[in-house]
Amino acid sequence: MIDIHFIVNPIAGSGHHSFSEPFLQDYFEADKYNITIKSSGYKGHAIDLTMESIRQQAHIIVACGGDGTINEVASALVGTNIPLGIIPVGSGNGLACNLKIPKNIKKALYIIKNNHSTTIDVGGVNQRYFFSNLGFGFTANVIENYEALQKRTLVCYIKATLKSFQQFSNKEEIIISIDDNIEVVNPFLIFVSNSNVMGYNMSLTPKASLKDGLLDVIIVPRISKLKMLFFGFCMFIKKPEILKEVKCYQTKKMKLSRKQGAYFESQIDGEISKINDVTLSISIKKESLSVLI
Repeated sequence: MIDIHFIVNPIAGSGHHSFSEPFLQDYFEADKYNITIKSSGYKGHAIDLTMESIRQQAHIIVACGGDGTINEVASALVGTNIPLGIIPVGSGNGLACNLKIPKNIKKALYIIKNNHSTTIDVGGVNQRYFFSNLGFGFTANVIENYEALQKRTLVCYIKATLKSFQQFSNKEEIIISIDDNIEVVNPFLIFVSNSNVMGYNMSLTPKASLKDGLLDVIIVPRISKLKMLFFGFCMFIKKPEILKEVKCYQTKKMKLSRKQGAYFESQIDGEISKINDVTLSISIKKESLSVLI
């Protein structure tokens, strides 16, 4: 028997989805599969549920939600031999898009059933993992406004972006160390990516790969409102480097340090996160997560 545990975020996306046992048994025969369904109830709950499933010796653990839910489930699976399954019922679904996992639930369930896995790289920032991307400055401000709207739709994402455009002001310098290069910037944004898709099929790092052992980094210094608009257009056409102020890097590790303040306001895989450290060590763990594709 194959034990499959489904970790479900019941309010992901529109919340109009059901992962009941009768529904799943239509796809997974009772004489071959043991199905367990667990619903997360708060931020971080999916990590605890996944750790419990690991102790229960699940053969496959499936994250049913958006990038935030996937981050929590996958974080507990890094370094194990238990494959992650993904049913993308969230809003952005950046990692699923990169892995070509369809939004159609039926098709995604057949990927789980086929049980074909691959290994991908994992990003790390201090004691946290990220699988798609990590952002500071404007990108974190957008996610903060997006979460405040309480609805996860493309229209709300656009509203959050426009609000951030109107209010964004960053006057704090950050020391950035990439390989042997050190620079001090007052950033419009710093974006570190393991994936070539952010969500909603948008991208700041279209050439990034989940399998190359490298992080793709975009640094944009403080720029005028007019150049912010132009940068938004460059991002829309997936060519951010057109803006001459943009600096692009590929690296295995980097550090960020603040000159002032006791924490970093960031977004990790599309979820706002306050990191209570003055120095961040960011690195890549090559081929550390098994994923069903």
